[in-house]
Amino acid sequence: MRRSRTAAGLLLALAAIGGCATQLAGKALPVTPARSPSSTVVAAPPPEPTPAERAPCPYLDAGFVEQTNGQRVGKTRISADEPHPACFFYRPDGDEQLRVQVVVDVDPATARALVDRAVPVDTSDPATLPGGWEGGKQPTDSGAVFAVHKDGAAVIVVSNQRQTIKVSRVAERVITALSL
Repeated sequence: MRRSRTAAGLLLALAAIGGCATQLAGKALPVTPARSPSSTVVAAPPPEPTPAERAPCPYLDAGFVEQTNGQRVGKTRISADEPHPACFFYRPDGDEQLRVQVVVDVDPATARALVDRAVPVDTSDPATLPGGWEGGKQPTDSGAVFAVHKDGAAVIVVSNQRQTIKVSRVAERVITALSL
């Protein structure tokens, strides 16, 4: 008898903990949905941008990039992404010095996933910009990354320079230029 009471108590506890409705002794237990950060569905971010054609960046001036990133711009390429192409700025020797990706009109979870891919929460420092933009920043082996999101928009800036203040200033300029 003692075992059956213990087993019944254990089943009742497991049913309550697991959030399952179980028929036990003629009484149904209420269903309680499990809530935890790990149960959140995360949207997949769009693929990394790739340069498609040589053209000026429609929202970021090469002169500003030279001044802010501290290197001359040899050429600029843009991706085929719409409505805002990603912009790639290259040094005169052909190496990429700065990349900017702007994604708009996506669901907030997708914008956040894009930022989290660029600056993982586990390795980056928190970053904010005026107007409610949130994300992260971090130096990398090859430079620095600054990425922020707000509602259904994200701005990611990657530089070959390790100072996150530089990529932060570029992100601010892009957000202002596009009135995001």
